[in-house]
Amino acid sequence: MTLPEKVDAVTRVFDELDSRIATFQTHVNLHCKFGCGKCCFKPDIEASVLEFLPFALHLYQHKQAEQWLEQLASKNDSLCLILNPTQAGAGLCSEYKHRGLICRLFGYSARTNKYGQKELVTCTIIKSEQASAYESATRQIDAGLDVPVMNQVYMQLHAIDFEMAQRFYPINQAIKHAIETVLQYYAYRD
Repeated sequence: MTLPEKVDAVTRVFDELDSRIATFQTHVNLHCKFGCGKCCFKPDIEASVLEFLPFALHLYQHKQAEQWLEQLASKNDSLCLILNPTQAGAGLCSEYKHRGLICRLFGYSARTNKYGQKELVTCTIIKSEQASAYESATRQIDAGLDVPVMNQVYMQLHAIDFEMAQRFYPINQAIKHAIETVLQYYAYRD
């Protein structure tokens, strides 16, 4: 599979996931608090290179890849470079369309516990400030409401490229490696 084909495959997985999450949110009436982004400030967020290939290709196509590599090299903290705490709006992600998989999943997906039951994975803010909607969502999931399951989505990425999907890096390193992968791919093709 060529790099552009991998990007297309990852994009299809993300588009389907975003659609499923939107449908789930509509059914359960859960939402992130406007302007929150507290989960984005967790310093140890990890991602695979594969999930940032679409973003890296976007940067390459818009001649911004080298600039982003420089920014990543000069970044002194571990917070995601895509995070923009001064951004106005519902979220703090400056590249929302190109966010990583955990950023898409967290809050509106489930994990499977040791009994095979789906457990909603969300933040304490949603659990406390939207307690009745959270409890209702949990009951609906138990009753069979479709909710994306984290490990199943990660397995979809493994099916695209096992090597690129299996290793996790701090998020900025994953972005950096994705950009380098795209630059290397196109180095002899342009």
